[in-house]
Amino acid sequence: MTLITLLVALALSAPAQDSKPRPALLLDLNGVIGFVAADQLSKALARAKVEEAPLVIVRLDTPGGLLSSTRDMIRDILASPIPVVVYVAPSGARAASAGTYLVYASHLAAMAPGTHLGAATPVSLGVPGLPGSPPQQPTPDKDKKSPEPDTGPAAERKAVNDAAAYLRSLAEIRNRDADFAEKAVREAATLTASEAVKQRVVEVVVPDVAELLNAIDARKVATVSGDVTLSTKGLTVVEIDPGWKAQLMSIITDPNIAFVLMLIGIYGILFEFMNPGAVAPGIIGGICLIVALTALSVLPLNYGGLALLLFGIALLVAEAFVPSFGVLGLGGIAAFVVGAFFLFDPAETSFGFGVAWPLILGAAATSALLVIGIMGFALKARHRAVRTGAEEMIGSVGEVLSWIGTQGQVRVHGEIWAARSDHSLARGRKARVIGRVGLTLTVEEVA
Repeated sequence: MTLITLLVALALSAPAQDSKPRPALLLDLNGVIGFVAADQLSKALARAKVEEAPLVIVRLDTPGGLLSSTRDMIRDILASPIPVVVYVAPSGARAASAGTYLVYASHLAAMAPGTHLGAATPVSLGVPGLPGSPPQQPTPDKDKKSPEPDTGPAAERKAVNDAAAYLRSLAEIRNRDADFAEKAVREAATLTASEAVKQRVVEVVVPDVAELLNAIDARKVATVSGDVTLSTKGLTVVEIDPGWKAQLMSIITDPNIAFVLMLIGIYGILFEFMNPGAVAPGIIGGICLIVALTALSVLPLNYGGLALLLFGIALLVAEAFVPSFGVLGLGGIAAFVVGAFFLFDPAETSFGFGVAWPLILGAAATSALLVIGIMGFALKARHRAVRTGAEEMIGSVGEVLSWIGTQGQVRVHGEIWAARSDHSLARGRKARVIGRVGLTLTVEEVA
């Protein structure tokens, strides 16, 4: 009888344990959207399936990102049987460019007060007015209900039309405002949090995750496995720790950081070649260059841009050694700027992913100043009188190695010389050369 009672108790307690709500997963995505962010989201969704989490919250703050990574993330969200909530937070955050696409793809979208989204126009790497530059947006005409078609190159119009259609398709899937999706792409329109709710771009505006769970409770969302009614009120949230490796890769794969590391690496190694034995520039430069190459290996690198960048640096260095009256220097700066601008593949960087203009110009100016400084030193050295023979030793300071009476040995310029002086010198003291007779130096103690 006792055994039967225990079995009944265990059978009754099992459903109670299974019915205990599992915690929601919270993933923070900050900064540029790249392969690291895509990998983090993929792992979070896989973990949610294994742990049978009721939903995944993506707390988002991004200026844009890589086109291929953004599409990978959207595919993962659309294929997820577990609801994904994209929450633009904290206050002051943004979901610009690629972030807008992620908001539209989410099962539920939320924003914190003081945040904004939009500006989803594809950003191609080009200079306005030149072939391959972004199309100029037409000036709105009050007498016309819609703007005129883009007047830019066909390739640019194709990119804009493709992006607009992609965002509209996401809006149709999630029943969100498709008109703003069109404006966000074609006119770089933006919305604040309160405006986004009014225009049905996001569902709620809440200050924190706890309020978010209360606000979306009992809402019905459509997933690939069917409609799901959320039960999130009072739900426990577990924050996903990305780990130090993911955080480090997220930092160094930022195109601006990778660009700076590459420059430090190149110049560090050049300075080591120019000053053999300095050691520090070579070590720092080697480490930075290896880290930069690691980052560039996973980024959509344009090898033509890289070649121009390296060629520009080579011309700037050559200007310091070959008198060309600035021709090599100007050519080097031009090649450097163009190469840095096209360092990443334009076909993969449509969502604002690339090296910032101010950084490129700042790096070019710094390189030019370094070349001018090297030229100045070279000119001074060229006009400086060169002393040879016995005179070259006069004024040099060495170290006393041994001394007896008025004679001893000193080390000058890494060489050991016989020396004499009118006074006795202590071992280890500094001595200045004031004369030379044959292979014997005349020295005096340095006060």
